[in-house]
Amino acid sequence: MRVLLADPPAFTPWYDHELAAALGRAGVDVELATSRFRFGALPAAVGYRRSERFYPLSSRLFRRSRSRLRLPLKAVEHLDVLRSLSRAQADVVHLQWLALPQADVRLRFRSPSVFTAHDLLPRRTASRTDLWRRLLQRFDQVIVHSERGRSALAELGVDARVIRHPVYPSAATHADDGRTILALGVIRPYKGLPDAIEATRRLAGTRLLVAGDPAMPLDGLREAERVEWRLGYLSSSELDRALSEATVAVFPYRAELDQSGALLQALGAGVPAVVYDVAGLGEPVREYGAGRVVPAGDVEALTAAVDGLLGDADALTAARAGAERARSELTWDAAATQHLDLYRELL
Repeated sequence: MRVLLADPPAFTPWYDHELAAALGRAGVDVELATSRFRFGALPAAVGYRRSERFYPLSSRLFRRSRSRLRLPLKAVEHLDVLRSLSRAQADVVHLQWLALPQADVRLRFRSPSVFTAHDLLPRRTASRTDLWRRLLQRFDQVIVHSERGRSALAELGVDARVIRHPVYPSAATHADDGRTILALGVIRPYKGLPDAIEATRRLAGTRLLVAGDPAMPLDGLREAERVEWRLGYLSSSELDRALSEATVAVFPYRAELDQSGALLQALGAGVPAVVYDVAGLGEPVREYGAGRVVPAGDVEALTAAVDGLLGDADALTAARAGAERARSELTWDAAATQHLDLYRELL
């Protein structure tokens, strides 16, 4: 079977790599069509082919630059993305991201098509439900990572398939001091970093480790006490070091995505998590007993949950065991098998 995985804007390169490699191990002929990742080096493609053919100018000229010219140039280059996808010849075309929904609604495919709705309805166009209804119905099958995601798309008349987001493999070890709270991943407004800082302020003797690339101003946040900042795109070794030092990871998100890759990185390292009950974040934590799920926006509950894990050795051990169960069951090979079953249904 020939499968074209496409992530034109390279929004989730690590997810793309792990899924493509797992499908390759399952005997699938996989091409990953994407663009140059602007923020760091990626693993070598093993068991699949990676072609960085999309957005050749904007992804190379601007790299990490926030130049105002990048997005207009990228919009022009998007026309080539649409042409390439519409002409793609494979047994299945599996698209990971729709970078420009207003234009993507004109997509046509020659082959059976699949779309993974990582963010359900992306933030910039979430209010345009009719646009997303028409766009998602162009695909033969839509994948989501949670039952809540499936329910959300059902309201648009889209019958999505749930394939759980696997955990990311990690070389991290438990080398923490028993009091370190981790806020991991790209720093964006919806991720609720001020709530993590406030919970840390309320818990004497703790420290907060913020590890990730800022995609928002940090004005006023950098002055917080007992916070260590490791800013920028983290290499694999730097990521493992941060996870090794973490006792508990926190994800006080607002509801703007289906699942969190950073959460799955934490669980993949055996680090328990405390999450707000938004989108699908709570599902793996509840299912595996890998931490605590608290009401969205409730800083007091967030603080109490973190305190309950840090102050109770038995509770922390149980949550770590839950994270280990998630690591052993939510594997990329298991996800590849589910994807392959779905692809076969379409042929």
